[in-house]
Amino acid sequence: MSRRAARTKALQALFAIDLGRMVPERAVEEVLAEEQLSPQAAAFARDLVMGTVTARQELDAIISKYAVGWRLERLAAVDRNILRMALYEMKYYPDTPVSVIINEAIELAKTFNNEEAGKFVNGLLDSARKELGR
Repeated sequence: MSRRAARTKALQALFAIDLGRMVPERAVEEVLAEEQLSPQAAAFARDLVMGTVTARQELDAIISKYAVGWRLERLAAVDRNILRMALYEMKYYPDTPVSVIINEAIELAKTFNNEEAGKFVNGLLDSARKELGR
């Protein structure tokens, strides 16, 4: 459960960075201050945010390749950031089962957007996972 909470906090920080133009370090600290996470979960959330921000160009290229008929800027901001974060985790956390990463991303999309967003996220991540060798 702590990784789920960490992913939620990481998504909130990424959303603030993307839309609010916040500095990544500040965004992470603000969302982590809202809820007490274990030190391991907080470290995981920080790494997801900082890694996703650092790899953003690479992740956006993958999203653009598989979001057929959609421009990256036209995607809902929450979906765009869920996809970035999940792709980062798929690529840089090989020990985490890809099914867990995709399921967590789907749940985030359903929670913060809607059922259709969950289907979109599922389809895109499933296509991308093959390219990432997962």
